[in-house]
Amino acid sequence: MPANQHPRRALPARFRRQRLLIVGCGDVGQRVARLLAPQGGGRPPAPRPLVMALTSSPAKRAQLRALGIVPLAGNLDDAASLRRLAGLAPRVLHLAPPGTVADADLRTRALLQALARARRAPCVVYGSTSGVYGDCQGALVAETRMPRAQTARARRRVDAERQLRRYALGHRRRGARSHILRIPGIYAGDREGGTPEARLLRGTPVLRPQDDVFTSHIHADDLARAAASALWRGRPQRITNVCDGTRMRMGEYFDLAADLWGLARPPRISRAEAQQALPPLLLSFMSESRRLANRRMLRELRIAPRYPTVEPGLQAAILLQKEKAPAGRRSV
Repeated sequence: MPANQHPRRALPARFRRQRLLIVGCGDVGQRVARLLAPQGGGRPPAPRPLVMALTSSPAKRAQLRALGIVPLAGNLDDAASLRRLAGLAPRVLHLAPPGTVADADLRTRALLQALARARRAPCVVYGSTSGVYGDCQGALVAETRMPRAQTARARRRVDAERQLRRYALGHRRRGARSHILRIPGIYAGDREGGTPEARLLRGTPVLRPQDDVFTSHIHADDLARAAASALWRGRPQRITNVCDGTRMRMGEYFDLAADLWGLARPPRISRAEAQQALPPLLLSFMSESRRLANRRMLRELRIAPRYPTVEPGLQAAILLQKEKAPAGRRSV
């Protein structure tokens, strides 16, 4: 049979392309979409996948189209608007945050119910948080450690992870798979609020060394590469920590950033003083200490971070800041 008469060859090109649906296509989702161009970091099959994104914002549709992303109208808080998603794409990247209802993620529940209606259930890669581990008292944390979420937002993520596992196991005969990425603090020079500069300028204090906590980080570009890789290389029903190799306490991180930006180091206070001076959300980040192990990311997803520690990542952010500054201010 001539090649141009083969049943697959006879299909229009748009039906031969791999299809990806991104749910929660904010900064990281858009970075993933840009990666999936030819020679992208996720190394998807050629030709370039057709990337679609769910959005409830009419204003965002033009922005998505400009990136080559097909916008789909839908709202995770409206289950009826998600019905069209069934069978739309064999791979789904779920980066949308949970709602604010108790300890349950009703948004993920609605999404998975819609996806499960397809004859062949898709692979779902989910962006969770390292906060599900809770306070580990500075221990090195591998993915086999049981979650001990201490905040309501982390418990909602635990609920979402459980739903993903139930979805994958319950529909495995129809091809369902899930892969969970546990993500720490995300930073990047071209990400809104993606550097510590503003906090340093405000003079927000950090804990004194004897009270301080270990934190982990990942550059937004490296996170996007890991997410893209997980869509094709991620093992089924697997959890992967996504982080760089930094082993710093929070105060050390802000001291480093202050030195790089040429700003004053933040004041140090005791935990008792912090409880009086800082808002609850910020205080919650200072109440959990852990160091994430990233062996699975390195070996299974085959992602070697372009920014292996925060120092080169912050240096790149400063360089980008200088490049974008008006000509008269570049020497500042």
